[in-house]
Amino acid sequence: MTAGPGGFRLLAQGVTGHGKAHGQDSHAAFHGPGGAVVLAVADGHGAARHFRSDLGSRWATEEFAVCARHFLARAHGDAAGGRGQQAAGAPAGLPVLRELARDLPRRLVHGWRQRVARHEASSPAHGRGGQPPAFDVYGSTVLGAVLTPELLVCWQLGDGDVTLVWEDGPPHAPLYAGQDLGDETESLCQPEAWPRVRVHWQPLTGGGPPPAVLLSTDGLSKSFADRDGFLSFARGVRDRAAAEGTDRVQDQLADWLGHAAAHSGDDTTLVGAIPVPGRATGHEHDRSDEGNGA
Repeated sequence: MTAGPGGFRLLAQGVTGHGKAHGQDSHAAFHGPGGAVVLAVADGHGAARHFRSDLGSRWATEEFAVCARHFLARAHGDAAGGRGQQAAGAPAGLPVLRELARDLPRRLVHGWRQRVARHEASSPAHGRGGQPPAFDVYGSTVLGAVLTPELLVCWQLGDGDVTLVWEDGPPHAPLYAGQDLGDETESLCQPEAWPRVRVHWQPLTGGGPPPAVLLSTDGLSKSFADRDGFLSFARGVRDRAAAEGTDRVQDQLADWLGHAAAHSGDDTTLVGAIPVPGRATGHEHDRSDEGNGA
């Protein structure tokens, strides 16, 4: 995999829901090798029975980052899988990467459950040692994307939105599964969660600029009266970033998400990668953000 003609600028912001003392969202957005970017958001469930879901969401984005680095390392021929060793191999082709994309949910869920189990061993949620880990206490969604000049892969478990905004045409949400009924959602805390992960795979071979990729927790989409309003917002983010620059949009993002959180009452987080046409990598002024959101 080689660097393509366009770089990406990053956006990242999270705000706490109106009236909440602590946020349950987390996010990550950073550059990888070869002009790639990695995006992730997670939304801890936050209800009383999920009283450690702030930890669950943080570990969800951290474990996705580990899996994404492994994916990119294999894409660039690091046979050791990007874990600090320098064994070199041939860059993986698309068939191999597709298998890695299919396998990523299993690695992600396994890594997350290991984090929970280790924490439970030293600090059991219900105060009784020797009991099975209380995975439900840490429940969280997770959405992630790996975007290179040649390839886009997105993964989603639970609610939230992955939105693609092309230079022309309407925004597209490839993993949208319809409006949620009630507050129940797919979760990392569910048994056998990894088969529930939805995957979008898209080689970017059309020759034009890649799409802007926006990942958001459901606090954002719920703040709009209808789906068209949310998609119009996504279009606006991409268009204003292209016209005014990502730094200006980033400066205003907390205010925009704050208004959304006031309407939805929920934590609201957005990360995004905006293509910069004509730039090989173009990252000297890009922001990199990896950590908790609201």
